[in-house]
Amino acid sequence: MNLVLMGLPGAGKGTQADKIVAKYEIPHISTGDMFRAAIKDSTELGLKAKSFMDKGELVPDEVTIGIVRERLGKDDCYKGFLLDGFPRTVAQADALENILGDLDKKMDFVINIEVDQDILMERLTGRRICKDCGATYHLVFNPPKEEGVCDRCGGELYQRADDNAETVQNRLEVNMKQTKPLLDFYSEKGYLRNINGQQDINKVFADIDELLGGLPR
Repeated sequence: MNLVLMGLPGAGKGTQADKIVAKYEIPHISTGDMFRAAIKDSTELGLKAKSFMDKGELVPDEVTIGIVRERLGKDDCYKGFLLDGFPRTVAQADALENILGDLDKKMDFVINIEVDQDILMERLTGRRICKDCGATYHLVFNPPKEEGVCDRCGGELYQRADDNAETVQNRLEVNMKQTKPLLDFYSEKGYLRNINGQQDINKVFADIDELLGGLPR
């Protein structure tokens, strides 16, 4: 099964990716992992990507697409893959279609985990971290026994700057703007499947599992 996983920050993509990979035994391929592997292996494209990353610049599409092509051609993708973080643009999605065609593969589903923006705000702004031991809490899902105090060491809990409401709101808006053309592209292609991410984690996976269960194994 050849899958792309999509969802806004806080939608629970990481959790569901772990569950999909564990059950269906396909590799979870994130953009970051691909870049790191290509750089570690000193491939020509990996070294090109590194030259841009070292300067703090975005890696050009042709390099990213080349690295994706190399990765999807590896033996562990024989039974399929779960792509996460690629494609990010319609141009990249078009390129992915061409890569799959060249590899004699086809896309099965693009799984989009949907969560309302106000719930994402609650999930993303509720994190608190201990200044002393680094333990992580969440005001709603995993609150400390005493407000502002770490259960483990008694240290002070704080909110990271990138978890404050204004930063999170901006991040979500930027992501939604980037994601909409891709969702439209995959909807027109007939690959898009929206999954309700506001349910219990296990129910979200049960819905994904039901979707994937119909694919030939």
